[in-house]
Amino acid sequence: MNGKKIYGFKYILIFCIIIFITGCEKKETVTDKSKDRVHSEESVNEPGWKKNAGNKVTLDWYINFSWYTTTWGKNLVSKEITKDTGVEVNFIVPTGNEMEKLNSMIASDTLPDLVTLGWWDMQTQELTDKDLVYALNELADEYDSYFYKVADGQIINWYKNADGNLYCYPSSSISPNDYENNKNIGSNQNFLVRKDIYEAIGSPDMTTPEGFITACKKAVAYMPKVDNKPLIPVGSDEFTIHGCNSFDKYLQNFLSIPFEINGEYYDRYTDPEYIRWLKTFRKLNEMGYLSNEIFIDKRMQLEEKMAEGRYFCLLYQGSDIQTPQKALYEKDPDKIYIAVDGPKNSKGDDPTLPSTGLNGWTVTFISKNCENPDRAINFLSYLISEQGQKMTYLGVEGVTYDNINGKPVIRPEVLKLLNTNRKKFDDIYGADNAYWMLQDNVMQAKWGINAGEPMAQLKEWTYPYAAYTAQYDVIFENGTDISNAYFHIQKEWGKVLPQLLLASSEKEFDRILEKFINRRTDLGYEKIMEESTKQMNQSKKKLGLE
Repeated sequence: MNGKKIYGFKYILIFCIIIFITGCEKKETVTDKSKDRVHSEESVNEPGWKKNAGNKVTLDWYINFSWYTTTWGKNLVSKEITKDTGVEVNFIVPTGNEMEKLNSMIASDTLPDLVTLGWWDMQTQELTDKDLVYALNELADEYDSYFYKVADGQIINWYKNADGNLYCYPSSSISPNDYENNKNIGSNQNFLVRKDIYEAIGSPDMTTPEGFITACKKAVAYMPKVDNKPLIPVGSDEFTIHGCNSFDKYLQNFLSIPFEINGEYYDRYTDPEYIRWLKTFRKLNEMGYLSNEIFIDKRMQLEEKMAEGRYFCLLYQGSDIQTPQKALYEKDPDKIYIAVDGPKNSKGDDPTLPSTGLNGWTVTFISKNCENPDRAINFLSYLISEQGQKMTYLGVEGVTYDNINGKPVIRPEVLKLLNTNRKKFDDIYGADNAYWMLQDNVMQAKWGINAGEPMAQLKEWTYPYAAYTAQYDVIFENGTDISNAYFHIQKEWGKVLPQLLLASSEKEFDRILEKFINRRTDLGYEKIMEESTKQMNQSKKKLGLE
């Protein structure tokens, strides 16, 4: 993602007012040492990282995504950030199951200095509840007043814990107001087809089950093999123990299945439109158009096959196709993947494609095992500041871009490499959010750098369909009855989804689905829906969306 982020100065005045109004309450939540601390205007405006730039320190940073492979210290951007801040980074990435690795570190109290995971991961609350991470506001009070200058007030209010403290900071956070004020916010979800094959078979309508099946048949007839390897008619994200994004969440979003009905959280997994399309894919398998490979391939294999152009179509994350897409583009621009209209519901409604909300994508914590928390909060402040965002996004002025008439312009040779060989680009330059852990897409959008071919079309296609759906994001506290029920139901779905797609008949499909629904009920699905409705309504109230 799978790839798709904070504003800086936009809400400083609002945040200052909030701090003034709630000052007494906030003072009760910070350490004794910082209770009586008064920040001078000079200290707020002076970045902490500047004072320590000459003093080198290494921070271990855990990234809870096994696919992340970018290193630190060899490319231009990481070297420049170290020069600015004095911080070297040692990335730690799980080699196997992310949940097992993270749980192991929590249980053994061996969390590294910085920890980045998905906001939805159950461990986010556990890190706080077990007192394993610092409150960022307390670190800012003690070591880095500049944090308050660059942190976004809405984000702080959204992520503030019940005890009044802020324990993590997100990437890719977007507010409802941003959607209203920015028409260039898109989604990361695309229905992709290989351009040359799609056009050769007449650019067929694939929005209906009948049209989808016919297009797959024509694609295989037109190009049964790609470089002596079988064409894969329908590709997907990887199948995990919890299901497959392509055949559950993404498909549901393309079908515009509602998240709520009459103020109640909606069961999207039993919606008739969704079941209709799952049966379509089951039919495709019966006809021989679902390859066994899609059920076992991991991200590395997916990217290899994308780079070979072996998929005819797939529901996938647009930003996560960058490396193979650019490899295809370098070989032959006609063989890239393009976004087109994908599966639709029987009414033909446009898709509802979520972008990120205030939750963002990932969240970053500073562990209490960190021996240099002052440097860690300085480093975090740098990365979320405008200077840090320019560095991680644009790179170094005069090397990767030039300032022309007040606007940054990527140098032609740099842009060419970015659009043809992403891996080499990351190895040499490391810009364009190679270090995405605290990216601010709204801030970066004001610099107006177009994604360029071959990625621009994928992003721009989603603009009319991107929707704010963060009010429906729910998370269940790790270790509770509800979280345990949710985890077991997700595991059941992970087993059932392939069985549904591989069912020998519709009758067998119905039997498997009915058994899953009954099992889900036994595990406590009703309580999950009640809690989801509760969280949804709380979020809507907090966002003013009631």
